[in-house]
Amino acid sequence: MSDQPRIDVGLNAVIVAVTDERPRVLTLRGPDPADPEGRAADLLPYGPLDPGGDRTLELTLRGWVRNQARLELGYVEQLYTFGDRGRLKGQPLEGERLGAEPSGAWPRETRPPEAQPPEGEPRTLSVAYLALARERASRTPAGVHWQEVYAYLPWEDGRKGRPELFDRFLVPRLETWIRSAGSRRERDERRDRAAVGFGLFGSDWDGDRVLERYELLYGAGLVPEAGRDRGITSDAGDLVPGRPMGADHRRMLATALGRIRGKIRYRPVVFELVPPHFTLLQLQRVVEALSGVRLHKQNFRRLVERGGLVEGTGDYESDTGGRPAELFRFRREVLRERRAPGVGLPGA
Repeated sequence: MSDQPRIDVGLNAVIVAVTDERPRVLTLRGPDPADPEGRAADLLPYGPLDPGGDRTLELTLRGWVRNQARLELGYVEQLYTFGDRGRLKGQPLEGERLGAEPSGAWPRETRPPEAQPPEGEPRTLSVAYLALARERASRTPAGVHWQEVYAYLPWEDGRKGRPELFDRFLVPRLETWIRSAGSRRERDERRDRAAVGFGLFGSDWDGDRVLERYELLYGAGLVPEAGRDRGITSDAGDLVPGRPMGADHRRMLATALGRIRGKIRYRPVVFELVPPHFTLLQLQRVVEALSGVRLHKQNFRRLVERGGLVEGTGDYESDTGGRPAELFRFRREVLRERRAPGVGLPGA
């Protein structure tokens, strides 16, 4: 068994908040090991697993986020395990802090077969978690930043209608990619993927396909990470706008956003992102921020009230710019009463 490669396990956290109607993700800034020149990149928080420490992976995650980011996590769930060979150069050295410049290695995007690491390099599994929290800027330590999710995935925000970048950048570049296929069958397959993924050519938009859309752009060479991992220099004019991330972290973020959008319909996770007392408009704006679409106001209110998701507190919010709005709270009894107590996306 001594000739088998070592397997290391680490944890990544995709920590999401909604602040001022903007979905935000906690990031740090550090050298991107997937970049040949080691240039700085945005990274998701990362910590090693201590096999002899906490009883569960989740307790480990909560502990190092609490100690390093001074953030108490609310809802946490395991997202996905990323373990393709060659995706990591190695592990952070013991004692490296969140937000500090890593002296060793951070997760890297999966490399093509010709760029795989030499035999004997450790195989590293990263167990990614989705966590929901409330942003507290004053408590964020140096080197750790809250960034807007749609800065990394701008094609996902349709609250003002179809994003302008579709017609200016995305559709023309996808059409060029489709035409460049080597056979008619491959062209048809590419066109189908673009249609289903991005709601093009007469297809409907499916908000949950976040990861599928990012991976299509990566495969088409339309995001900076694709050129970086292939060892080629991409012309910025050929790429779709969107802030890149180091390693495979934009893929993790896309996975998390898709998971959240799906969960909104059947689990009350959105209540983790609002204050204990909130107006129905505040709740609606949080749902819209995560789903990337505008909702029908009356239908949304009817759904959450008739579904037993909220109950009035008898208090009112006067700072609304109009009539005072009643404050509500999440009605936890609904967890026992309904199998799928989500808020849904009425009239999206």
